[in-house]
Amino acid sequence: MKRRNLISDINVVPYIDVMLVLLVIFMISAPLMVQGIQVNLPEASSEALPVKNNEPLIISIDQEGKIFLETESTKNQSLTLLELNSFVSKIFQASPNMQVVIRGDASVAYQRVMVVMAELQSAGASDIGLISQPSSTE
Repeated sequence: MKRRNLISDINVVPYIDVMLVLLVIFMISAPLMVQGIQVNLPEASSEALPVKNNEPLIISIDQEGKIFLETESTKNQSLTLLELNSFVSKIFQASPNMQVVIRGDASVAYQRVMVVMAELQSAGASDIGLISQPSSTE
């Protein structure tokens, strides 16, 4: 009588198939996950700011001048300057070295952006940047 040997190899082909399907799903869904308010960013040809270790705090200003803080608790909720100051100062108490970036619509008055920047500075922000999209003339 011939004894049958057991095969102890793991078949990895199904795992590779699952990983490729997950990869395709994430590649398709990642561009759709851009959070926040629809803002028409101004174009500028400048060097990108260095990215720090943590995610920056994003403040959006739409074409009507409404202010939005891009966090889970205030998502899609328009804020006044006083509310913005309150939320940002609480965030900076927890992590004081956080970078802040402003996504201002191209049609927003420069005065409005400067008022928001001054309010952020009074709330404790010291590293403030502006987001623009790359110039299309390059």
